[in-house]
Amino acid sequence: MKDIKIGDKTIGLNHPTYFIADIGSNHEGSLERALTLIDLAAESGANAAKFQHHRADMRDSDYGYQNLGQLSHQANWDGSVYEICKKAETPWDWTPKLAERCEQAGIHFFSTPYDLEAIEMLDPFSPAHKIGSGDITYTDMLKEVAKKGKPILLATGASTMRDVERAVNTIKEIRPSDSEIILMQCNTNYTAADENYDNLNIRAIETYKKRFPSVALGLSDHTQDESIIVGAVTLGARTIERHFTDDTTRSGPDHAFAMDPAHWKRMVEATRTLERALGNGVKELQPNEQETVVVQRRCLRATQNIPKGTTITEDMLMAMRPAPEESIKPFDKFRVMGTTAIQDIPKGDYLSPDKLLSKRYPKTD
Repeated sequence: MKDIKIGDKTIGLNHPTYFIADIGSNHEGSLERALTLIDLAAESGANAAKFQHHRADMRDSDYGYQNLGQLSHQANWDGSVYEICKKAETPWDWTPKLAERCEQAGIHFFSTPYDLEAIEMLDPFSPAHKIGSGDITYTDMLKEVAKKGKPILLATGASTMRDVERAVNTIKEIRPSDSEIILMQCNTNYTAADENYDNLNIRAIETYKKRFPSVALGLSDHTQDESIIVGAVTLGARTIERHFTDDTTRSGPDHAFAMDPAHWKRMVEATRTLERALGNGVKELQPNEQETVVVQRRCLRATQNIPKGTTITEDMLMAMRPAPEESIKPFDKFRVMGTTAIQDIPKGDYLSPDKLLSKRYPKTD
């Protein structure tokens, strides 16, 4: 995985996980709520607050949904799909104010564009662009975002590997390097049902790691258990997106599966603890083990008083704790047999090279 810069943050395996609080439509049409949620997200440990800039007239066919019927999470909506989506729009004239508030809060602002004009409008304010899972087959959208030359967060919910490859290749047609793509595993079921955990398939992150070795990896998730995030980060995800609200019991399409500030903060803290524990992968004695390696390991110790000049035999030795650094360890017992003690060795004392004389352990002054 290559490092990717989003504003002043670096995304990569050796850098802190980047957390995106997806406020989405949880502003409920109130700019003040939107600004407050930005502040809460920053206080809860988010690195970015993300919105969704869609216009129902440009994205959602009322005729199409009326004939389809309301499925999945939309089945319980109190109103038609078009009506709910229309109410959930983020007004375009909020954008400078949202971006300014994010800057004041010390986090990034960006948003998911849902039409080509939205890309142009958002670009001056956004250090990166997010493509939602529903647009993974919308190649015109992918191409226009690629032209902006900024990092692209590509969600891959409800898709096959063929869909993912097509999307990555579409972006690469415009930008030959795929090193500025953050490929995000995702499951696009927004029902907050417990069985959703059976379908997250976060091990797809490992598959992406092998298939697309130069992209960064992430998880866009719509569940609420922090263990999922810890698992994803362990697998290599370094960008995490979850929906954010101040109260999960509020009415609205996105509140039920979002996380409130206290829950979000616990998730971030759990991840930061994991990051401390991941290490560099090199198996070696750690700084905090310098003393325990002495007290827990065994060394060769005398089972009897061994006078100076005695030839060492196996019955004079036992492997016992503790094991000072200079002591002879049990795996070296064969090197001790037949050597001569050059000083008195009391019963229970450890053997070390400076107490023995042989070609293997010559005396040193």
